[in-house]
Amino acid sequence: MSGCRLPAAGRPTWASGCPAGPGAATLVCPSGVAASAPWAPSTARSRSRSFAVRTSKEAHVRTFTPRSSDITRQWHEIDAEGAILGRLATEVATLLRGKHKPIWAPHVDTGDHVIVVNAAKLAISPRKAKDKLYHRHTGYPGGVRTENLEQLLARDPEKVIRLAVKRMLPKGPLGRRMLKKLKVHAGPTHPHHAQQPVARPLPDRARARTAG
Repeated sequence: MSGCRLPAAGRPTWASGCPAGPGAATLVCPSGVAASAPWAPSTARSRSRSFAVRTSKEAHVRTFTPRSSDITRQWHEIDAEGAILGRLATEVATLLRGKHKPIWAPHVDTGDHVIVVNAAKLAISPRKAKDKLYHRHTGYPGGVRTENLEQLLARDPEKVIRLAVKRMLPKGPLGRRMLKKLKVHAGPTHPHHAQQPVARPLPDRARARTAG
Protein backbone atom coordinates (compact mmCIF):
# COMPACT_ATOMS: atom_id res chain seq x y z
CA MET A 1 0.00 0.00 0.00
CA SER A 2 1.40 3.36 -0.98
CA GLY A 3 1.42 6.16 1.60
CA CYS A 4 0.24 9.76 1.36
CA ARG A 5 2.74 12.44 0.52
CA LEU A 6 2.79 16.06 1.81
CA PRO A 7 3.93 18.72 -0.66
CA ALA A 8 6.21 21.56 0.38
CA ALA A 9 3.31 24.04 0.52
CA GLY A 10 -0.45 23.99 0.17
CA ARG A 11 -2.95 21.19 0.67
CA PRO A 12 -1.49 17.64 0.80
CA THR A 13 -2.05 15.44 -2.22
CA TRP A 14 -3.23 11.85 -1.97
CA ALA A 15 -1.37 9.14 -3.86
CA SER A 16 -3.26 6.76 -6.05
CA GLY A 17 -4.25 3.60 -4.28
CA CYS A 18 -4.46 5.24 -0.81
CA PRO A 19 -7.36 3.49 0.97
CA ALA A 20 -8.00 6.50 3.18
CA GLY A 21 -8.75 8.89 0.38
CA PRO A 22 -9.36 12.63 0.74
CA GLY A 23 -11.83 12.05 3.60
CA ALA A 24 -9.27 10.63 6.02
CA ALA A 25 -8.63 12.33 9.32
CA THR A 26 -4.91 11.40 9.41
CA LEU A 27 -2.11 11.88 6.89
CA VAL A 28 0.77 9.39 6.81
CA CYS A 29 4.00 10.86 5.50
CA PRO A 30 6.83 8.77 3.99
CA SER A 31 8.80 9.48 7.16
CA GLY A 32 6.17 7.66 9.19
CA VAL A 33 4.90 10.77 11.06
CA ALA A 34 1.12 11.03 11.35
CA ALA A 35 -0.41 14.48 11.03
CA SER A 36 -4.03 15.36 11.64
CA ALA A 37 -5.94 17.17 8.92
CA PRO A 38 -7.77 20.23 10.30
CA TRP A 39 -10.26 20.10 7.43
CA ALA A 40 -11.20 16.49 8.04
CA PRO A 41 -14.94 15.74 8.26
CA SER A 42 -14.68 14.58 11.88
CA THR A 43 -13.14 17.91 12.91
CA ALA A 44 -15.77 19.82 10.98
CA ARG A 45 -18.53 17.88 12.68
CA SER A 46 -17.06 18.59 16.12
CA ARG A 47 -16.84 22.28 15.31
CA SER A 48 -20.44 22.37 14.14
CA ARG A 49 -21.56 20.57 17.29
CA SER A 50 -19.69 23.03 19.54
CA PHE A 51 -21.19 25.95 17.64
CA ALA A 52 -24.67 24.48 18.03
CA VAL A 53 -24.18 24.04 21.79
CA ARG A 54 -22.88 27.60 22.11
CA THR A 55 -25.78 28.96 20.08
CA SER A 56 -28.35 27.06 22.13
CA LYS A 57 -26.90 28.46 25.36
CA GLU A 58 -27.03 32.02 24.01
CA ALA A 59 -30.62 31.56 22.84
CA HIS A 60 -31.81 31.29 26.46
CA VAL A 61 -30.91 34.97 27.15
CA ARG A 62 -34.17 36.94 26.99
CA THR A 63 -34.80 40.67 26.85
CA PHE A 64 -36.13 41.96 30.15
CA THR A 65 -39.46 43.75 29.77
CA PRO A 66 -40.95 45.31 32.91
CA ARG A 67 -44.65 44.88 33.44
CA SER A 68 -47.09 47.71 34.00
CA SER A 69 -47.52 46.63 37.60
CA ASP A 70 -43.76 47.01 38.17
CA ILE A 71 -43.67 50.67 37.11
CA THR A 72 -44.30 53.29 39.78
CA ARG A 73 -44.02 56.91 38.67
CA GLN A 74 -42.98 59.67 41.02
CA TRP A 75 -42.93 63.45 40.65
CA HIS A 76 -39.63 65.35 40.92
CA GLU A 77 -39.14 69.09 41.19
CA ILE A 78 -35.88 70.62 39.93
CA ASP A 79 -34.80 74.22 40.43
CA ALA A 80 -33.03 75.45 37.29
CA GLU A 81 -31.70 78.67 38.82
CA GLY A 82 -27.98 78.88 38.14
CA ALA A 83 -27.93 75.52 36.33
CA ILE A 84 -25.98 74.72 33.18
CA LEU A 85 -28.34 73.96 30.31
CA GLY A 86 -26.72 70.74 29.06
CA ARG A 87 -26.08 69.28 32.51
CA LEU A 88 -29.65 70.09 33.56
CA ALA A 89 -31.07 68.45 30.45
CA THR A 90 -29.02 65.32 31.13
CA GLU A 91 -30.46 64.93 34.63
CA VAL A 92 -34.00 65.55 33.39
CA ALA A 93 -33.67 63.07 30.51
CA THR A 94 -32.38 60.41 32.91
CA LEU A 95 -35.44 60.79 35.12
CA LEU A 96 -37.85 60.84 32.18
CA ARG A 97 -36.37 57.64 30.72
CA GLY A 98 -36.18 55.87 34.09
CA LYS A 99 -32.49 55.02 33.84
CA HIS A 100 -32.12 55.62 37.58
CA LYS A 101 -34.33 52.57 38.26
CA PRO A 102 -33.24 48.92 38.34
CA ILE A 103 -36.18 47.95 36.08
CA TRP A 104 -35.08 50.24 33.26
CA ALA A 105 -35.48 48.89 29.74
CA PRO A 106 -34.60 50.84 26.60
CA HIS A 107 -37.85 49.98 24.82
CA VAL A 108 -40.27 50.75 27.68
CA ASP A 109 -41.18 54.05 29.32
CA THR A 110 -40.33 53.48 32.98
CA GLY A 111 -39.53 57.11 33.85
CA ASP A 112 -41.00 59.61 36.29
CA HIS A 113 -42.61 63.02 35.97
CA VAL A 114 -40.31 66.04 36.20
CA ILE A 115 -41.17 69.65 37.05
CA VAL A 116 -38.58 72.31 36.22
CA VAL A 117 -38.97 75.76 37.77
CA ASN A 118 -37.00 78.99 37.27
CA ALA A 119 -36.32 78.15 33.66
CA ALA A 120 -35.61 81.82 32.94
CA LYS A 121 -32.66 81.85 35.38
CA LEU A 122 -30.33 79.45 33.62
CA ALA A 123 -26.60 80.09 33.82
CA ILE A 124 -25.80 81.03 30.23
CA SER A 125 -22.42 82.48 29.32
CA PRO A 126 -22.46 85.59 27.11
CA ARG A 127 -20.61 83.80 24.36
CA LYS A 128 -23.03 80.88 24.22
CA ALA A 129 -25.99 83.24 24.34
CA LYS A 130 -24.74 84.87 21.14
CA ASP A 131 -23.30 81.87 19.28
CA LYS A 132 -25.89 79.12 19.90
CA LEU A 133 -28.51 79.32 17.14
CA TYR A 134 -31.96 77.81 16.75
CA HIS A 135 -33.42 77.29 13.27
CA ARG A 136 -37.00 76.69 12.19
CA HIS A 137 -38.88 76.76 8.90
CA THR A 138 -42.28 78.29 8.25
CA GLY A 139 -43.01 75.87 5.42
CA TYR A 140 -42.94 78.53 2.70
CA PRO A 141 -40.09 79.10 0.22
CA GLY A 142 -37.30 81.01 1.93
CA GLY A 143 -39.02 80.62 5.28
CA VAL A 144 -35.96 79.79 7.40
CA ARG A 145 -36.05 81.70 10.69
CA THR A 146 -33.01 81.84 12.97
CA GLU A 147 -32.58 83.23 16.47
CA ASN A 148 -29.85 82.84 19.06
CA LEU A 149 -30.11 81.48 22.57
CA GLU A 150 -30.38 84.93 24.11
CA GLN A 151 -33.41 85.82 22.02
CA LEU A 152 -35.16 82.49 22.59
CA LEU A 153 -34.50 82.62 26.33
CA ALA A 154 -36.09 86.06 26.52
CA ARG A 155 -39.06 85.07 24.35
CA ASP A 156 -39.78 81.51 25.55
CA PRO A 157 -37.51 80.13 28.32
CA GLU A 158 -39.58 76.97 28.65
CA LYS A 159 -38.81 76.06 25.04
CA VAL A 160 -35.06 76.26 25.66
CA ILE A 161 -35.15 73.48 28.24
CA ARG A 162 -37.75 71.46 26.36
CA LEU A 163 -35.67 71.42 23.18
CA ALA A 164 -32.51 70.44 25.06
CA VAL A 165 -34.28 67.54 26.78
CA LYS A 166 -36.09 66.44 23.63
CA ARG A 167 -32.82 65.92 21.77
CA MET A 168 -31.60 63.60 24.55
CA LEU A 169 -34.63 61.29 24.37
CA PRO A 170 -35.34 58.47 21.92
CA LYS A 171 -36.75 59.53 18.59
CA GLY A 172 -40.27 58.42 17.73
CA PRO A 173 -43.44 57.66 19.71
CA LEU A 174 -41.50 56.46 22.76
CA GLY A 175 -39.59 59.73 23.10
CA ARG A 176 -42.71 61.83 22.56
CA ARG A 177 -44.50 59.90 25.28
CA MET A 178 -41.61 60.55 27.66
CA LEU A 179 -41.54 64.25 26.84
CA LYS A 180 -45.18 64.63 27.89
CA LYS A 181 -44.12 63.99 31.50
CA LEU A 182 -41.95 67.13 31.52
CA LYS A 183 -43.44 70.31 32.97
CA VAL A 184 -41.36 73.49 32.58
CA HIS A 185 -42.16 76.84 34.20
CA ALA A 186 -40.28 80.10 33.85
CA GLY A 187 -40.99 81.25 37.41
CA PRO A 188 -40.56 79.68 40.84
CA THR A 189 -44.18 78.48 41.14
CA HIS A 190 -46.09 75.65 39.46
CA PRO A 191 -49.68 74.28 39.62
CA HIS A 192 -48.70 70.66 40.36
CA HIS A 193 -48.77 70.71 44.16
CA ALA A 194 -51.55 68.09 44.24
CA GLN A 195 -49.06 65.51 42.90
CA GLN A 196 -46.78 66.14 45.91
CA PRO A 197 -43.51 66.48 43.99
CA VAL A 198 -40.24 65.78 45.76
CA ALA A 199 -37.43 68.31 45.45
CA ARG A 200 -34.47 66.76 43.63
CA PRO A 201 -31.18 68.64 44.01
CA LEU A 202 -28.85 68.84 41.04
CA PRO A 203 -25.27 67.56 41.37
CA ASP A 204 -22.51 70.11 41.77
CA ARG A 205 -21.31 69.62 38.21
CA ALA A 206 -24.68 70.87 36.94
CA ARG A 207 -24.32 74.22 38.70
CA ALA A 208 -22.33 77.13 37.30
CA ARG A 209 -19.19 78.07 39.16
CA THR A 210 -19.43 81.22 41.21
CA ALA A 211 -16.57 83.67 41.50
CA GLY A 212 -14.73 83.46 44.81
